Amino acid sequence: MKRTTRTAVLTVGALIAALGLPAGAAQADDTAPRIDLRVLVVSDGGPATDAIAAELTAAGTPYTQVDLTQTGRPVIDAAFLADTVDGRPRARFQAVVLPNDNPFAAGSTEMTALAAYEQTYAVPQVDAYTYARPEAGLQYPVYGGYSGSVDGVQAAVTAAGRAGPFGYLDGAVPFEDNDPAVGESYAYLSTPAAGADFTSYVDAPVPGQSTRGSLVGEYRHDGRRELVVTFVYNQYQQQFRLLARGIVEWMTGGVHLGASRNYFAVHVDDVFAADDRWNSTLNCTPGDVDCTDPNATPDPIRMTAADVDLATVWQTDHDFTLDLAYNGAGSVDQREDDNGVDALADKLIADRNRFRWINHTYTHAFLGCVQDTAVVPWTCATNADGSTRWVSRTEISDEIAINRVFGQAAGLPLAADELVTGEHSGLKVLPQQPVDNPNLALALTDNGIGWTGSDNSRDPGPRQVGSATTVPRYPMNVFYNAGHAAEQVDEYNWIYTSRAQGGSGICEDNPATTTCLTAPLDPTTGYADHIVPLETKIALGHVLSNDPKPHFIHQSNLAEDRIAYPVLDGVLDGYGALFAADTPVVNLRMKDIGTELKRRAAWSAALQDGSVTAYRIGDVVTVEAPAGVDVTATVPTGTTLAGAAFGTAYAGGASGWTPSTGTALGLTLPAAAAAPAADASGTATVTAPAPAARIPTGVTEQVPYTADN
Repeated sequence: MKRTTRTAVLTVGALIAALGLPAGAAQADDTAPRIDLRVLVVSDGGPATDAIAAELTAAGTPYTQVDLTQTGRPVIDAAFLADTVDGRPRARFQAVVLPNDNPFAAGSTEMTALAAYEQTYAVPQVDAYTYARPEAGLQYPVYGGYSGSVDGVQAAVTAAGRAGPFGYLDGAVPFEDNDPAVGESYAYLSTPAAGADFTSYVDAPVPGQSTRGSLVGEYRHDGRRELVVTFVYNQYQQQFRLLARGIVEWMTGGVHLGASRNYFAVHVDDVFAADDRWNSTLNCTPGDVDCTDPNATPDPIRMTAADVDLATVWQTDHDFTLDLAYNGAGSVDQREDDNGVDALADKLIADRNRFRWINHTYTHAFLGCVQDTAVVPWTCATNADGSTRWVSRTEISDEIAINRVFGQAAGLPLAADELVTGEHSGLKVLPQQPVDNPNLALALTDNGIGWTGSDNSRDPGPRQVGSATTVPRYPMNVFYNAGHAAEQVDEYNWIYTSRAQGGSGICEDNPATTTCLTAPLDPTTGYADHIVPLETKIALGHVLSNDPKPHFIHQSNLAEDRIAYPVLDGVLDGYGALFAADTPVVNLRMKDIGTELKRRAAWSAALQDGSVTAYRIGDVVTVEAPAGVDVTATVPTGTTLAGAAFGTAYAGGASGWTPSTGTALGLTLPAAAAAPAADASGTATVTAPAPAARIPTGVTEQVPYTADN
């Protein structure tokens, strides 16, 4: 595959030297209106407009939302949409998103105002989910079209779509069909109405016919442009995730604040060490603190040199780099037990530059409270006065420092300021340890740690712990204590089935978990047929959601049956089949992911408090942001800042970050990206509201119960 980049950071790079300069040579057209870089989202509370709003939020693209269902909402009139600033006409929104082609009552002055605004300022309109009808440029579906479920349909980007806003896709747009008993997607498939200036960008076969009907297309009329979407969706469904970027690029002309990329990183924990194995008879993991059966004998799983060879071949085949989180004591213990021999460590060290490496502490010790394992589940031990006994600052520091020395002695290409503690310990663990070990922050600072991994299922937001910022990691439901597929299935059945079915009942006791099984999986086929597709879907959903957080598995999953690879293949091969070569997976190391998350947090806060201003006049974009806040934008390739190229190439455009000194930044767009001329020659038409559309049950992201070590 050739679809992965290892971009260290998404920055402006060569522009750093110019950051202190004002907008400079860029000159705005004295006659052109000012177009603010903000989107107007008019919502009716439906999932489609909510999905587009979620996409804008994730990208860091500012928008104003007007909820039509709320009393006291702003009235959308000429004064709401436009005004004058410094004597220049200003359009307050660069694009308009409506729930359908006309959500207002017949004769609405609000729709009249919107139509006139769009004509005057050449502002495009997205119809988030509308009925196919002549008012939207399409024939009624009864005339050779289709109305109904499109679950499992293989839609496709048309030639016009690939040459236009959806060119980042290879062509296929598969619609999900997660449950035959649940309606997930409803659509109206149709062809352009007679005489309509309509171009379809995404279409699908009309059932029972040889024709294809539009699902997404552009309708040009009366000096206005509409993107007409005729299928319903929510923000989690893959079909929307595939098309979301194109919807935003179409309505902004590829010029907007914020950016979106598709990220995937995989951390492999416990390298050099061994992981304890699940015991299907005892239904616990011997060696784990909660497995107290007297017959519990540990049976470790540890990679071999051959597993390293496969990992390097796999990385080359997928143009992807794994991050190995290592415990040096694992190799030291192995050499002590085998007369100085450790073939695994020798091979890993010989191939060390093929991987990225993360300090995972020396012995994988639990670094939170001192655990009292005399009870199940364990509790925090207490002092005589009832206070919690904590692992000391010195013990934590030793675990970090000794492992760093081990890695440096072995020549591992470390980032010395990265750390993942064993079991993410030291950080809070509910319910036993509701707060961080107070000694953790001190030890992290002592050792110059800037980034420390956390478990996203427990601690989903980045936060500061001493000198370090946490980097939430997604746990994959490929269990640390399984080297064989049969072990994974057995434990999976134990966790996810009811007590009546022989399971633990954990899942039925946690109603938020949506991966509970109705019946146990087949031990022979359950992993390939159920677990792999489900975990692939969840991970790929993160990749398609502009989410840079890394995923983590364990070294045991690369050993024996090597059960991680089918999931990783599913994500990367599935991605490669969907996206064009100019839209690769971005594969960052942990500190760069942390930097991205911190920048986003600061940018989001600046947007929320209204301290960012951005607008376009002709071919010049001006952005004003607080000093110290990095600015993010997406622009056409060839855009410059202070004479140097802005951003890095992605998905047919350029995007990136640049620091703000508090002085206005001036981006000059290439001539080919000139704003479309306003056209007020047409007459604004007011159409009747669309017929009520069936909104099927939405499918949300599944929340697994996770086991971590």
